[in-house]
Amino acid sequence: MSIEPEASEPRWAVPPEGGWTADDLDTLPNLPPHTELIDGSLVFVSPQTLFHSRAVSFFEWQLQSLVPPELEVVREFTIDIDRYNRPEPDVIVIDGDVVDDPNQTRFPAEAVRLAIEVVSPESRARDRETKPVKYARATIPHYWRVENHDGRAVVYVFEREPATGAYTSTGIFHDRMKVSVPFTVDLDLTAITARRSRAADPE
Repeated sequence: MSIEPEASEPRWAVPPEGGWTADDLDTLPNLPPHTELIDGSLVFVSPQTLFHSRAVSFFEWQLQSLVPPELEVVREFTIDIDRYNRPEPDVIVIDGDVVDDPNQTRFPAEAVRLAIEVVSPESRARDRETKPVKYARATIPHYWRVENHDGRAVVYVFEREPATGAYTSTGIFHDRMKVSVPFTVDLDLTAITARRSRAADPE
């Protein structure tokens, strides 16, 4: 009589005392794609929504056509904030001189000019509360948060205030986004919506 093998349970690595470090993210085996390190803990992302995918692609491609030549746009790439924090913004604009090795897996936070997060239901608290504080402390001058409001993109724009070291809101944009920093941007946010949805709603 054959005996059915017992289903094996997933084995997760036990974090060391004090938590994982930024260097561990490159060496831990079998991590899911887009794993982040927040306060020494590994953060795994949920399956991506269609809105999230479209919004990330939209900002990546639109900004690539607008950035000055000394800057580069990169999507879904981790940045070093400190020993225990290595988040992965959805899109970043960075100083081009730090892009020097096709095998690199992260960029220094001090090279980031703009960080963009597209909010998902499971990332709402991190994108609204946790990450902005860390990005501001890392002296990233600009932060944009993109949210899905009934199928339409709304962009919340923040700029780091040097005296306090914290972000201050500089605008909320619904259908059209027009800003002058960190470089001139004029975007039709309705383009993130599916073509079929736009055709059905001429408003």
